[in-house]
Amino acid sequence: MDRIIFNQSVAKILSREQENHGIGTLGEKTLHAVVKNYIEPDEDYHEVPLEGYVADVYRQGQIYEIQTANFNTMRGKLNAFLPLYHVTIVYPVPATKWLNWMDEETGEVTERNKSPKKGTPQAVFKELYRIKPFLKNPNLSIRILLIDVEEFRLLNGWSANRKKGSCRYDRIPVELVEDLTIDCPLDYRMLVPPELSCFTSKEYAKASKLTVKNARTALNVLFDLEVVERVGKAGNSYLYEVRE
Repeated sequence: MDRIIFNQSVAKILSREQENHGIGTLGEKTLHAVVKNYIEPDEDYHEVPLEGYVADVYRQGQIYEIQTANFNTMRGKLNAFLPLYHVTIVYPVPATKWLNWMDEETGEVTERNKSPKKGTPQAVFKELYRIKPFLKNPNLSIRILLIDVEEFRLLNGWSANRKKGSCRYDRIPVELVEDLTIDCPLDYRMLVPPELSCFTSKEYAKASKLTVKNARTALNVLFDLEVVERVGKAGNSYLYEVRE
């Protein structure tokens, strides 16, 4: 992790956006652009055509794909890239998030408040489930970036205060908190909180700050990767342990 390079990337992208009169004016959203420049500051290696697709970053046989959501859209690229290149999917996770509410017509920011939700690296499992058949491929790595962000949302929702059902406008990175890379199934052990020994999905959810539904998805992936095993049941819930 190099916070200096990350901060330089933030400054570079925000400066460019100011020249274009505001956030969200690039062809890609700010978070994606900052992460791409953090991974590879030299833009000569950005947006490289390969195998009928365009790689976010390609340099010396290594592809980086920055994916903020919807990993299912990666399947075509992975089928084309993995037999020929090493691919790292970079997934930014908001750690601490400040919400800024914008008037859709004027662009005025009318309110700022801190979200009570905290992001953790385990948030990646909801997306990894979508590409589960690829996860054991030795040419695939997953890189998780925990980032504090300012999120701007439009006041265009259906509720009385126009917040519920609102649209996200952009996310501005503030600080890089953690940078984790998973290169092989054994590395997924770092996503099992160390305080857990024999545990249920509810206990995993609490330790990982996930919903129980997302915790079950995480354990489904970990079980498929043979990182955890089922060792019994507690009521209707499976008991899990990390494989030795």
